[in-house]
Amino acid sequence: MSDSTTVETTGVMQSYAANTPVAPKEGQLIDGTVSAIGRARVYVDLPPFGTGLIYGREYMNARDILRKVSVGDSIAAKVVMPENEDGYIELSLKEARQALIWADAEEAVKRGTVMSLLVKEANKGGLIIEWQGIQGFLPASQLSADNYPRVADGDKDKILTALNDLIGKHLSVVMITADQKEHKLIFSEKGLQEKEEKEEKVGKYEVGDVLTGEVTGAVDFGIFVKVEQGLEGLVHISELDWGLVEDTRALYKVGDKVKVKVIEVKDDKISLSIKQLKENPWMEAAKKFKKDQIVDAVVIKYNKHGALASIEEGVAGLVHISEFEKEEMLKSTLSLGNVYKFKITLFEPSEQRMTLSYKEGNAEAK
Repeated sequence: MSDSTTVETTGVMQSYAANTPVAPKEGQLIDGTVSAIGRARVYVDLPPFGTGLIYGREYMNARDILRKVSVGDSIAAKVVMPENEDGYIELSLKEARQALIWADAEEAVKRGTVMSLLVKEANKGGLIIEWQGIQGFLPASQLSADNYPRVADGDKDKILTALNDLIGKHLSVVMITADQKEHKLIFSEKGLQEKEEKEEKVGKYEVGDVLTGEVTGAVDFGIFVKVEQGLEGLVHISELDWGLVEDTRALYKVGDKVKVKVIEVKDDKISLSIKQLKENPWMEAAKKFKKDQIVDAVVIKYNKHGALASIEEGVAGLVHISEFEKEEMLKSTLSLGNVYKFKITLFEPSEQRMTLSYKEGNAEAK
């Protein structure tokens, strides 16, 4: 065989391997279409992998669901065996359903989804409620003020009697924990009440409102400001000042009184800005600077893209690292705190965007 034939054959084999779909793995969730229903077995078309089969114990485990399934229905199943001795991909519908339910549970926790659920049982610690076939727990400590058992002497039997009165009732709750490994769902009625109270407070404010608040915390990404009892808003680091903010803690301390502007109201959260109550330096810069102008700028910071240089307080642009052979060259040429000549190569004041060229600025300056 000639070298060219070998190369062609190798190329064909590589192309074939690249285009061959990877077979599904054990435990993988996979979508398919019911192609046939036999005696205690269901066949599922899984293009381009082949045919899946639900039978035996897996069929018995999911028989209540499978009774409602017809040929042509789309279903999600979990791979139990990628290929059995007859060449079928063995599937589990019940395990897939469980996986999807737990995925829904995790999403419900993230979103704070409100659900009305029936109280099934009670014990001395709280209530047993059920969601999508999974038993969950609502601790007594997470009950709202209306349903919390008020027992003066803390007698556990009396508490249980009070909790038993809630059996058979529907409670509006939110899910606060969903742990599939531990098979644990935890609910809260109090969390919902607090969320509703917070939403009611937030609902009093509108975008554009100017408020006076108190700094309750400073973190790397911004500061928290209390605007009323029980309601705090975040001033993101990008909304603290028009200039570069390196350390929020150097600017604000807990207890500082600050004026803030409401920039977003959403659900039970309120977002605030301090810089929007100050004059926008980019608007003033727009009157004095333009694209292709040679300017003096002070280097104020290095980042992974290059260096930031400021032409005025609060107005800075990027000097891209591509102008230099390597990062060390950029840093040795442009020292922090020093002033250099640059050419403005992009200037969009309304978007607060600017790029500067050291090479072009110095070439034209000469």
